[in-house]
Amino acid sequence: MAKQTIGIGSTANDGTGDSIRVSFDKVNDNTNEIYSLFGDGSTLAISGDATVSAGALTIATDAVETAMIADDQITFAKIENRYTVLSALGSGTSFSLDFSAATTFTATASGAATFTFSNAVQGQVIDLILTGNFAITFSETGSTFNKVGSTDYDGSVNNLIQIVCTDDSSGAKIYHYSIATYTSDTTP
Repeated sequence: MAKQTIGIGSTANDGTGDSIRVSFDKVNDNTNEIYSLFGDGSTLAISGDATVSAGALTIATDAVETAMIADDQITFAKIENRYTVLSALGSGTSFSLDFSAATTFTATASGAATFTFSNAVQGQVIDLILTGNFAITFSETGSTFNKVGSTDYDGSVNNLIQIVCTDDSSGAKIYHYSIATYTSDTTP
């Protein structure tokens, strides 16, 4: 199909003027490649091709700039899993702490257990809620683990371990972690 232009109002070839103009290159199974979209005096520019499919607009990678998002408009649901999800790891002796998958992890050690870290980014904090009265080891090739404070893991009680990545250099990440026991109490 030849390039089609749909216009409302008086159109100008350069997209200026009091008009709305949308140009399509091809139509195939309700998917259109959009090459230009102009408005009245202010231009909506989409970098590269965009696609429209079943009422949704997909904008080219890296085309949305921070200034295009109004203040206070990013909802909790729009934040990636590393900041919003609880991951129940279950019971075992080998656990994967994928920092991109969740912000809170729960686990029960059924024997001496190793927690292997991956995908951490600098400044990210995760919570590990851990039970099981066995030795615990943190692991990630080339990474450094630093305990903050003097509290050691005590598997006879409930533990909350908070872990922050302070350097996410490839092959040389640095983590700081602190351990606190917890109990149900409504009177802090």
